[in-house]
Amino acid sequence: MQLKNQVEWALHCCAILAGLGPDRHLPTKDLAELHGVPKEYLSKALQALSQAGIVEGTLGPSGGYRLARPAGAITFLNIVEAVEGKGSSFACTEIRKNNPCRGSMSGAAAGDSRPCAIARVMWEADRAWRESLNGVSLADLAKTLEKTVPAPLLKKTAAWVEART
Repeated sequence: MQLKNQVEWALHCCAILAGLGPDRHLPTKDLAELHGVPKEYLSKALQALSQAGIVEGTLGPSGGYRLARPAGAITFLNIVEAVEGKGSSFACTEIRKNNPCRGSMSGAAAGDSRPCAIARVMWEADRAWRESLNGVSLADLAKTLEKTVPAPLLKKTAAWVEART
């Protein structure tokens, strides 16, 4: 499975926005600069997050984005689905029905009475993947980052972001 680049960008942006102080916003251009990604494409991801109610944007000289809900109430799944959509990552097109050995068989004799076994495995994997993503919030991520990112880098990044809000 290959997710759009915007999923990674959206996750990183939300991680940064989770650290903003109250009533602070970070402009798209600064989020793009921080992550070294094209502003125009990042804007699309941020718009998708906004439409999903994950971030909210404001206009004007002090405008930008901030989280629309507490970090603990936003999961990785919320962000992924905002950018990618909620549809399954696997679409079964029933190619098994093209099997020339089926001939005039139909229904149970042809094995058509249940969903395709391959589809069932793929749908279960998709469900497990989504369940896993739903179990990790932005607040959980913040705790992980505090443990895994060097403190000087966290402080320097926080100062860089704060100077732009």
